[in-house]
Amino acid sequence: MDLIDIGANLTHESFDHDRNAVLQRAREAGVVQQVVTGASREHSPMALRLAQAHPGELFATAGVHPHHATEYTDECDAEMRALHAHPEVVAVGECGLDYFRDFSPRPAQRRAFERQLQIAADTGKPLFLHQRDAHDDFVAMMKNFDGRLGPAVVHCFTGTRKELFDCLDQDWHIGITGWLCDERRGLHLRELVKNIPANRLMIETDAPYLLPRTVKPQPSHRRNEPMYLAHIVAELARDRGEEVEVTAAATTATARAFFGLPVDR
Repeated sequence: MDLIDIGANLTHESFDHDRNAVLQRAREAGVVQQVVTGASREHSPMALRLAQAHPGELFATAGVHPHHATEYTDECDAEMRALHAHPEVVAVGECGLDYFRDFSPRPAQRRAFERQLQIAADTGKPLFLHQRDAHDDFVAMMKNFDGRLGPAVVHCFTGTRKELFDCLDQDWHIGITGWLCDERRGLHLRELVKNIPANRLMIETDAPYLLPRTVKPQPSHRRNEPMYLAHIVAELARDRGEEVEVTAAATTATARAFFGLPVDR
């Protein structure tokens, strides 16, 4: 199976000592391409450099996560726009709203999100979106840009049935992570994923976060990495009532179409 991880935080410091080995294990597990998440002023340029070092295999997003919204100044906006001039940067984000933790004030989150929506409108690039406990404001802000945005994926979807159908009604894509495998928080997703059309569904690890709790044996360090994407797609296929090869092929085709990734590396 050829798999594509659409959201891996490979610039995270936990990978600094063995990043090449992590990439090799991913290849051996069938992960042929990855989109490296850029989520701050510091890490978005790092994501680009990593993609440039692995042409055709790694790609990058560039954006500012709502946790870092207070850093979104005019200078930051210029930096993001400069990053988006590079072809290796395939999406705007990670951006959005997070009212669960409120690490940045909500007005600052909304300002940063709006400016990044404007970048997406100006560049035509897809959006890599984050939303937690902010669904109504999130949808309203997206609707303010109706007709001006390209495709969008709600990364690491963990929401309710209503939220899922609201997203699907807007023709947004859905990213599913190892949250699906969490018996404490993710059981509802096992039913919901049956409702996602194949051409709207993508898979991701969000590494080093969200190690699937159903991986056996559990690694002692609890660090997630892209090789576990194969485990996620197997669980997803089971919940959708599909052969794993079908789910893998569909999510890969959808990711390539969404991000404009080459078939041949």
